[in-house]
Amino acid sequence: MSRHTDFPGPEGARTRGTVVVVPGRGETRASYARLGARLAAEAYRVRVIDGPQVGTDDVESSVDRFAAELSDALPELVRPLVLLGADTGAAVVEALLERQDTTAPWWPEAAVLAGLPGPGTAATGTWDEELDVRTTCPVHREVLTADSGVERGALAVALPDALTDLTAGAAVEVPRLVLVGDEDPLADRAGLTSAVKAWPRARLSVVRGAHHDVLNDRQHRSVAAEVVSFLEVLGNELVPVISVESSTW
Repeated sequence: MSRHTDFPGPEGARTRGTVVVVPGRGETRASYARLGARLAAEAYRVRVIDGPQVGTDDVESSVDRFAAELSDALPELVRPLVLLGADTGAAVVEALLERQDTTAPWWPEAAVLAGLPGPGTAATGTWDEELDVRTTCPVHREVLTADSGVERGALAVALPDALTDLTAGAAVEVPRLVLVGDEDPLADRAGLTSAVKAWPRARLSVVRGAHHDVLNDRQHRSVAAEVVSFLEVLGNELVPVISVESSTW
């Protein structure tokens, strides 16, 4: 049984890079079908893999296990390789980056960290409450509700501090795009701001009105465009490919 879902680019188009999507708590690969198709339409090869299983007692072993799983799940690479993680997927991707294992097969040219979880939890006693924490997008709410593989109550599970500590990665040179919703009750906005300012090559983008599933909220088209904009400048040292020379607006 396949443990990944692929989204190929347009037929005949030259592949511009590889994006590996890492889901978060309670999610399945189906949660990212819309995002995968949208990024693939821009001629990126997209592979959505199973999210990491994080043990509360031994985070390092969990990260080790996921590193091996990630290596096994890599497609034939067209560089640049970008790791795109959501929720605990983003936290584990950041934990991998902090190891600075630049010879690992999964070592990326860049990372997108969406909905990085803070140390707190939110009230998710009912499914409707959990959906409210995740997203206001009716389509995504229906996707989550219809997916029998989605783990109910996952967002109410507290994470170990070792996974949500963002202070250790200051020296990592990999460019990182950090996405957070301005109505995300699980985000540590102050911690994110401080971390991004300390990281040498990082951008924090705040999405107006978005909740924790920032990639799959009502603003998903704008968020996907922000991700594509980030991807397009990777081969040019984060200098935009297109710049405005003159404009009257």
